[in-house]
Amino acid sequence: MVMGARVGVAVASAPIAVVDVVGLGGTFAAALARTALRAPWRGNASVVRNVAVSTTRECVRSLIGYMTSLPIDEFRALERVLDGVSGVALPPFVRAQGVRMEAVAVADVPGLWFRAPDTEPVGTIVYLHGGGYIGTSPTMYAVFMAYLARTSRCDVFVPDYRLAPEYPYPAATEDVVAVIGELLAEGEVSSDRLFLAGDSGGGGLAGSVLNDLVLDELPLPAGVVLFSPEVSMVLNEPSVQENAALDVLPWNVPTNPYLHGHNPEDPSVSLLHQDLSLWPPTFVSYGSDEIFRDAIRSFVQRLAEHGVPHEAHEVAEMFHVFPFLLPWAQESRTVYRQVGKFIAGVMAEEAIHPGVGAAVS
Repeated sequence: MVMGARVGVAVASAPIAVVDVVGLGGTFAAALARTALRAPWRGNASVVRNVAVSTTRECVRSLIGYMTSLPIDEFRALERVLDGVSGVALPPFVRAQGVRMEAVAVADVPGLWFRAPDTEPVGTIVYLHGGGYIGTSPTMYAVFMAYLARTSRCDVFVPDYRLAPEYPYPAATEDVVAVIGELLAEGEVSSDRLFLAGDSGGGGLAGSVLNDLVLDELPLPAGVVLFSPEVSMVLNEPSVQENAALDVLPWNVPTNPYLHGHNPEDPSVSLLHQDLSLWPPTFVSYGSDEIFRDAIRSFVQRLAEHGVPHEAHEVAEMFHVFPFLLPWAQESRTVYRQVGKFIAGVMAEEAIHPGVGAAVS
């Protein structure tokens, strides 16, 4: 259930939503014009690939900038439109992967299951979608989740957790902890076959969930998989400025709607200030061109300092959450295989040595 469909969430009228959709179309047209003026064909790869990457970068940045400039009721209305389009356009691509998508609720939290019926699952992934704690939905992640379910050989559940600003911290954390609790209580999933995963804000949320599980002395998942996690809410690292022209994220990433006055350095929301000593084996993938790069490097270093078995890959010339935004790219497909190998290794109890993986060319 996208946020705009929840009871009590204000949504702009249909005529205003239509105007905003037209405005979004104009924003995309301007993005394409800017892309053409920036010589998108230049780069180390083929012309077609360079143009595709440059166009994706500019269009996603423009989408985020446009939507976050709207009043919240218009943001929700436009998000609902995009969710509806995704619900029509993406399921055929999910089925093409041999994956079944099913809408259910776990612990009264709506969400989507992604399962490959012809494959015996080796485990279960609870995946926390990105969106800076304020936007997107499980449906928008359908194709990415199909790839993840297929390559990891796991069933994947994507909870539609509550979003800010209507529901600031700790609402999302409470939703995910409740989902994990019910999955374990039902007996169909055991903690040693459960993985917690997420990207961007969902990656940061995974840290908040683990923090709560540790504090409440609840069972921890067998492993953690993070794509470009938002590990810091302060955003004062050099890469925020250095990579501003290279990333899909805007330089002024909003955090206040989610924090709502909460201390951004509190361990409950900051992985850079959290005690990581009890974390399970962790996989981290991120791009060298993203604004979160330096914070993620610090996080990986903290994993090593706490002795957490981990595998980290900084992928050269890639921007924020590229496995989601560029599923066709060789770098993304490499990451999918690495995740599958990581999960298989955890399930087989093979040693995962602390250390930072080499950049993938």
